[in-house]
Amino acid sequence: MIRTRFAPSPTGFLHIGGARTALFSWAFARRHGGSFILRIEDTDLARSTPEAVQAILDGMNWLGLKHDEGPFYQTQRMARYQAVIEEMLAAGTAYHCYMAPEELDRLREEQRAQGLKARYNGAWRPEPGKVLPPPPAGVSPAVRFRNPGDGVVAWDDLVKGRIEIANAELDDLVIARADGTPTYNFCVVVDDFDMGITHVIRGDDHVNNTPRQINILRALGVQVPQYAHLSMILGDDGQKLSKRHGAVSVMQYDDEGYLPEAVLNYLARLGWSHGDEEIFSMAQFCAWFDLDHITPSAAQFNTEKLNWLNAHYLKRADAARLAALVLPRLQARGVTVSATPSLPAIVTLYQERVANLNELADAAEVFYVDIAPKAELRAKHLTPEALPALADFVAGLPDIAWEAAAIGALIKQSVAAHGLKMPKLAMPLRVLLTGQEQTPSVDALVVLFPRQEVLRRLSGAG
Repeated sequence: MIRTRFAPSPTGFLHIGGARTALFSWAFARRHGGSFILRIEDTDLARSTPEAVQAILDGMNWLGLKHDEGPFYQTQRMARYQAVIEEMLAAGTAYHCYMAPEELDRLREEQRAQGLKARYNGAWRPEPGKVLPPPPAGVSPAVRFRNPGDGVVAWDDLVKGRIEIANAELDDLVIARADGTPTYNFCVVVDDFDMGITHVIRGDDHVNNTPRQINILRALGVQVPQYAHLSMILGDDGQKLSKRHGAVSVMQYDDEGYLPEAVLNYLARLGWSHGDEEIFSMAQFCAWFDLDHITPSAAQFNTEKLNWLNAHYLKRADAARLAALVLPRLQARGVTVSATPSLPAIVTLYQERVANLNELADAAEVFYVDIAPKAELRAKHLTPEALPALADFVAGLPDIAWEAAAIGALIKQSVAAHGLKMPKLAMPLRVLLTGQEQTPSVDALVVLFPRQEVLRRLSGAG
């Protein structure tokens, strides 16, 4: 059974790169009827925070990437890690190292000065015929993994292809610090084994960790999962993704008015493709998704494409759902939303004209607050030529049925009586009602307001 995992460290927010990793891991499990596990790698106690954990959970929930098991927290598994370390010490695949941190720092400085690779020199590594110095009094030892001294560690990466690393390039990794806390690479190995992970899909910044993790897994005599390392995401400008263009909390996309389905659809196309398909549901994505069509080259973030997708999904979204998403945005601005005008009706009128939920909130806001049209707009459109037709329109409003067809007929009647073209009246109506020159059709706009509110706003025409 396929089992994947998403294992973020709660030292920051869930950003776009992490969200894509989670999406691909989730989709691979869904495609194969497997399980998707969420694991929080929180052993870095100095940098991990409850707020960052919550930000990760919020981001996953907003995207709809539901896990089948977890979340599991590494800080709750310390006894298990200690037990495995004791087993490795007993088996000789790990050993105590009494080299003090400052001694290791001096060693590395000397190696760099000689043009050598800075690394631990195996001073406390047991070898046949080697006499180790007596342990220094009062010093708590770290525990190091006894890495193979020769040969290569290799794997067939499901994205990058065959990768081989000489064991001579790897020194003996610390798997438990002197205070007893286990280290990242060791915890990952134990977790992946205990949780039965079959496929590790993660960013290519972890490629260098993989040979160490494979060697530890083999030392434990357990199955090695298959690895797929995703290339980095570049910003719009081709540079490494930064906070200027996407490396922010996924929840910021919610704040900026994006729909989660648009973000997911966009992420799915960042480094993966299915023919020329650009727009698809998550059900389609899971049915199509495979690792063979992930490109090993870097993907480039394109804000314009994301905006285009978001506008597409807004046009097709249910108006009641959009209204529910717009409502808290209006309330956060201090806007009181009344039953009339109907917010879903406003959404229906504007959802094909906006690129995000915040623009939709902008459009809706003018229906619930007093507006003061700019003086230049009044001067431009409330002309002596237009005012008599506007007066006739206002005079006829109390007597007509409050429906778009009747309002449209009254507009046509008013302009015809004064020999004007439609825009000569439509533009003053737009400006007085919304303070804007660009709106949907005037009759559809007017009918959304209560009749008395239209009369009140138009009373300031003179």
